[in-house]
Amino acid sequence: MAYDADIQAALDKFAEVLKDQKARVERMKQEKDFIDYSALDQIVIGVCGGDGIGPAITHEAQRILEFLLKDEVEKGKVSFKVIDGLTIENRVKANKPIPDDVLAELKQCHVILKGPTTTPRAGDPWPNIESANVAMRKELDLFANVRPVKVPEQGIDWTFYRENTEGGYAVGSKGVHVNDDLAIDFTVATTEGSERIARAAFEYAKKNGKTRVTCVTKANVIKTTDGKFLKICQEVAKDYPGIELDDWYIDIMTAKLVDPKRRTQFQVLVLPNLYGDILTDEAAEFQGGVGTAGSANIGKKYAMFEAIHGSAPRMVTEGRAQYADPCSIIRAGVMLLSHIGYQEQADKLEKALDKCMFTEKKLVITGRDTGCTGAEFADYVMETIQNM
Repeated sequence: MAYDADIQAALDKFAEVLKDQKARVERMKQEKDFIDYSALDQIVIGVCGGDGIGPAITHEAQRILEFLLKDEVEKGKVSFKVIDGLTIENRVKANKPIPDDVLAELKQCHVILKGPTTTPRAGDPWPNIESANVAMRKELDLFANVRPVKVPEQGIDWTFYRENTEGGYAVGSKGVHVNDDLAIDFTVATTEGSERIARAAFEYAKKNGKTRVTCVTKANVIKTTDGKFLKICQEVAKDYPGIELDDWYIDIMTAKLVDPKRRTQFQVLVLPNLYGDILTDEAAEFQGGVGTAGSANIGKKYAMFEAIHGSAPRMVTEGRAQYADPCSIIRAGVMLLSHIGYQEQADKLEKALDKCMFTEKKLVITGRDTGCTGAEFADYVMETIQNM
């Protein structure tokens, strides 16, 4: 069948997308089990500052982790590797979301503590390169984005399992401008990708005494991909008879999170990439905003832990980077410690951070010289741990 030139060019691009995704599916089928950190001679923690305020806040989180893991570092069980170069300037120069040399360094680490990075958008003075976050999740196959939100006085204890490598973000830079009047983007759902995130959510629920997993989609409208995601969650649920699965559509779920009667019923939520991005930011507001929330990106071989806010380049331009709030990436540090098996240190840090942020509040961060610096706040956290 003959098509006009615009349609044929679009079909050729779509064919390349399909080839890439089919190859990714085959790679997922070859996956091994999750890494056993206890079996490693040394755990390498990469510290990647990113850009904007990223290096400033990440440095403070690193200081706290080194303080908590001092004995393990001295024994050679843990080491820290600082990775520079994931700045917007370097990424633009390489014309890649992650320069090759930086990616090689990241792959030398077992877990990564990562600061925020700038993603160019329309109207910015940089080329439209892909998000470094999205690229890292794909390159390291970090398929599970895990974000906890807790507000005990409101009965909120949520853990979000956001699929991290598929959905609307899987080929976000490979959409097709068919002509001046028509642009098409793609959303992706695979059996392997949907099953592993669903199973990760149910495993977490099982290990932590949770009784409900909630699947969030728009399967009534986006029937093929969201429908597949929901169906696979329903199939996986059959392997966990003690855990209830319910499902909600993303639009009403955004409303129910602000419903005081309904929101306390949610425990573990599993959802495709785009919906997870949106809903976890809304959820973080109950805890005090995105600056209070950390994020884990988990794969079977690698894991990356990060702040969930942006790089705030304006703060750097205005000379205020030292006043940036490090709480989100310190929260990510709690998750990192837990993930690699240092639960005692994770619990200490979480309790100290809660005390410094919510209960005692001897120091306040305002983002300006009206409050404390990130370094002063990190010192406050470490002093609190010492006095516990």
